[in-house]
Amino acid sequence: MPTVEEARKTLLLEIERAKRDRLRALILIHGYGSSGVGGKLKVALTRSLNLRKKEGKIKGFIKGEDWSIFNDEARNLLEEIPCLQNDPDLNQGNEGITVVLL
Repeated sequence: MPTVEEARKTLLLEIERAKRDRLRALILIHGYGSSGVGGKLKVALTRSLNLRKKEGKIKGFIKGEDWSIFNDEARNLLEEIPCLQNDPDLNQGNEGITVVLL
């Protein structure tokens, strides 16, 4: 299991790699902590994603619990990238993932 700092570095590298490869979204698997209420990685990576959004490095992100056809932002992304409709976490309320919009 990576430390928070290792996870942040990996996230930043993967965002840059995905942008170079012209991907439009990433699915980040961070888990939700052993307590089931949000572990250190989830909290720290959410903060990091907020900063990356403010810096303009990503367009945004959708938390796994909001990754649903009932969420406007998720529906818009699904229209833009239809293959994401096959994501097994869609509509599952999986708090251990985050969809990152590049």
